[in-house]
Amino acid sequence: MGARETPQKSKSTAAADEAFLRALGERVRDARARRGMTRKILAHDSGVSERYLAQLESGQGNASALLLLRVAAALNMSVTEFLQQGAEQPVELALIWQFLQRLPAQKLPLVRSQLLRDYGTAHIERMKRIALIGLRGAGKSTLGSRLAKELEIPFIELDREVEREAGTSLSEIFLLYGQAGYRRYERRCLENVVKNNERAIIATGGSIVSEPGTYDLLLSTCRTVWLKAQPEEHMARVVAQGDTRPMTGNREAMEDLHRILRGRNALYGRADVTIDTAHKSIEQSLQQLRKAVAA
Repeated sequence: MGARETPQKSKSTAAADEAFLRALGERVRDARARRGMTRKILAHDSGVSERYLAQLESGQGNASALLLLRVAAALNMSVTEFLQQGAEQPVELALIWQFLQRLPAQKLPLVRSQLLRDYGTAHIERMKRIALIGLRGAGKSTLGSRLAKELEIPFIELDREVEREAGTSLSEIFLLYGQAGYRRYERRCLENVVKNNERAIIATGGSIVSEPGTYDLLLSTCRTVWLKAQPEEHMARVVAQGDTRPMTGNREAMEDLHRILRGRNALYGRADVTIDTAHKSIEQSLQQLRKAVAA
């Protein structure tokens, strides 16, 4: 009987391993998409070859712990997040998480708003700062600067603050310090902007929503507005500006853009207000933004 059971157990183990590797590969692809990273950029930041990353993302990577650690670090994720397992959580946090999982999805924004009111920055203070989120090409800089001029309040582009803090360009920051280094500067600059500006309109980087701590800080200190557009419009507007980062040299740019949006839609959806700029002129979108701010 034992001899007959052994092959069955081996097949079951192999199937479980294959399922784990497929899920891990999908997790890597999704995490890379949310951060707007090409496979080449991830290879550079992690020191892991593009060939290995391709195998990993296809579910064929029999990864060692050290390689996984390096990939996770380059994505600015903890290994716990990466593998969805790790140290025990406080009992209260586990109970809260179970409670939230039982709630209907449509009630979660109400719960978040209540938590922000009770435990975050005071509601009236938060409303004085407007943070614009969304992919490049949504109109954050154009609309934000015009509205700030009308309201006679500062307009702040967070990426420019990062460059000022680092004393170099974004491309050099990524080259020298990688994605994780950029995230550290981004968090520090956001803290400084909030501390030093009671009122402002802030244009954020498109991937800020993929960093939980930084995004939570933004949500708790600013009224957030998601400027939304169709993928094709995002791409056309960015190309018209002469800037195709991070799509340069990527033959599957549009597919990557669709994946980025799929990976971030739920995160962008946590914003207080959503404004769809698709098929709208700058003036039409600006009018919508005026109404959202005045509401």
